[in-house]
Amino acid sequence: MRIGTYGMAVLALAACILSPLTCVSGAGEPASSEYIIGEGDVLAISIWKDENLTREVVVLPDGTISFPLVGRVVAEGKTISSLKTDIEDKIRRYVPHPVLNVEVKNVNSMYIYVIGRVNNPGRYILNCNTNVLQALAMAGGLNPFADDNNIKIIRTMNGRSSMTWFRYNDIVKGKRLEQNIILERGDVIVVP
Repeated sequence: MRIGTYGMAVLALAACILSPLTCVSGAGEPASSEYIIGEGDVLAISIWKDENLTREVVVLPDGTISFPLVGRVVAEGKTISSLKTDIEDKIRRYVPHPVLNVEVKNVNSMYIYVIGRVNNPGRYILNCNTNVLQALAMAGGLNPFADDNNIKIIRTMNGRSSMTWFRYNDIVKGKRLEQNIILERGDVIVVP
């Protein structure tokens, strides 16, 4: 038995409502301080009482940002606190006791892709912890010709791709729930 498109969308929304600590706050920064900065994210960096050292910067495709006095800094793959420490260390040479603030203004790097036999294939933003079933709901659910028990999740980490299987029918029956993994940036769900 399949859950209808409306039912899947309600489940996905309920997951975000029931676990608000995992969702994105209004400013675009996740509630968790462990957000990993990605390519395309917009960061606001400021040094207290110094307007000349206040900037909004975009993480470039090579993973770097540029900031006055310190030049290029690698931001991609770092947490906010780690990037803040890096910039503070480099700017101390010019500003003795910097009070630095780094925040994410726009999350533009948290995307997953759903392709194949779903009603709305495409790229979807992850604005909270999202599992496979929720992503399928975001994509409008499976179409009638989908191979329910042959869904694949392709994840690339450190240049290597791996594949995980997802058996839709088992999940909706409450079996093999460990397959309903939390998705990560760049994951691709393939529905044959």
